[in-house]
Amino acid sequence: MIEKNSIICAVASGIGSNGEGIIRHEGVTFFVPACLPGEKVRFKVLKIRGSIGYGKVEEILTPAEERARAKCPVFLRCGGCCLQHLEYSAQLQHKTNVVKDALRKIAGLKIDVPLTVKSDLPYGYRNKLQIPVGVDKTGATVVGFYAEHSHRIVPVSACAIHPDWAEKLIAITQRYMAECAIKGYDEETKTGCVRHIVAREIGGKFLVTLVVAKAELTGLEYFIELLQKSLGTVTLYLNVNAEDTNVIFGKEFRLVYGDGFFEAEEQGIKYEAGPVTFLQVNENVRTKLYKDALKTVCEKGDEVVIDAYSGGGLLTAMLAKKAKRVYGIELEAEASKCADSLKAKNELTNMTNICGAVEEKLSAVLEAEAGENLRLILDPPRAGIARSVLKALLESGIEKLTLISCNPATLARDLGVLTGRLIEKDGELTKNPAYASVSGDETLAGYYEITRIQPYDMFPQTKHVETLVVLSRKS
Repeated sequence: MIEKNSIICAVASGIGSNGEGIIRHEGVTFFVPACLPGEKVRFKVLKIRGSIGYGKVEEILTPAEERARAKCPVFLRCGGCCLQHLEYSAQLQHKTNVVKDALRKIAGLKIDVPLTVKSDLPYGYRNKLQIPVGVDKTGATVVGFYAEHSHRIVPVSACAIHPDWAEKLIAITQRYMAECAIKGYDEETKTGCVRHIVAREIGGKFLVTLVVAKAELTGLEYFIELLQKSLGTVTLYLNVNAEDTNVIFGKEFRLVYGDGFFEAEEQGIKYEAGPVTFLQVNENVRTKLYKDALKTVCEKGDEVVIDAYSGGGLLTAMLAKKAKRVYGIELEAEASKCADSLKAKNELTNMTNICGAVEEKLSAVLEAEAGENLRLILDPPRAGIARSVLKALLESGIEKLTLISCNPATLARDLGVLTGRLIEKDGELTKNPAYASVSGDETLAGYYEITRIQPYDMFPQTKHVETLVVLSRKS
């Protein structure tokens, strides 16, 4: 019988969706980070429950050809990147397999998924930094990233998937807090002040937000001076979050310095963004993805397009350049405000922005545009598309849908509903008995069939993958 703390030598047979190695030994499937298929490893058993176990690598006895040297000194201690030990070309194939396996296991869809589109920058690609600030066991302030499945901060001075400016910002913040005697927030005692640093680079300018537990903060003029010397043009916000919550931002934002918003341009669209405006973090892959999405939605120019979960309106505006009319639906008020500004700057009279939940606003737009050549593009959060929205889509009669998803599991669930593979029964999703097999060839009338699918590596070195899916209605 295998017990906790046992040392086992075995060969890994695969990689899990979270980047961990899969090792099957004596009837138990172990998930062991940092090992690759085909590698013989020695690992320590950390936990075992029935036929599932978790372990920690002690030694790689026979390395795989695809093994790479991790660039980050806190690799596996920080809860962010989990694939730095895998060569980049192999990461692309792994993410393709993750999407393919999710569709098969969750939705019963057997689909050939093409190789994930690469990022031209496997490292240093992120335009946004979001990093917690807290205290260690001695009460000293620390800046770093959370260890996986915890709120224990692993101190860092830089991050390999962020550009050099992130290292400068971390150093600036640490210097400012040390010299002005400002403490990091202690989640246990509810004392201290600074909880997070959130920053985004937009066209060489920087939008910085300090998330604090109390509104008053000393020495901000000094902090602004440090930011300007190191980063150049900056805007600084304070966000007050005194709640006992895992949500980063509180409701109150206070502009301390700068314009508050910065402008940039992409694919002929001038846009602006604020501290909570949604923009994809990898500009290189975002451009590839959006160009591809535009081709799938706007084919003749007579389309009326609904952009659900539209964020700051960048993609909505691109669609407006090519379509007859476009509606953007976005819950976040600031993002919707940015979309309105973007509409005005680009003189897009055929673009309408609606602030509200997609599940509450979609039906009215569908009703108002009934009879038009409707197209819908959806880019939901990780939780996926609301059940009520999926129902509305099935009832809408829209001939073509385009989905952009950052979560293969919820994507597979949503596609299961849209293709009719999954149906709701007693409030739960279950397999549709109308399908006797999982061949993926059949499509029931009134549902959709997948005509194209393409993953994109928006987040190299991590387990995450972005996926574009095009669906056509089966008559």
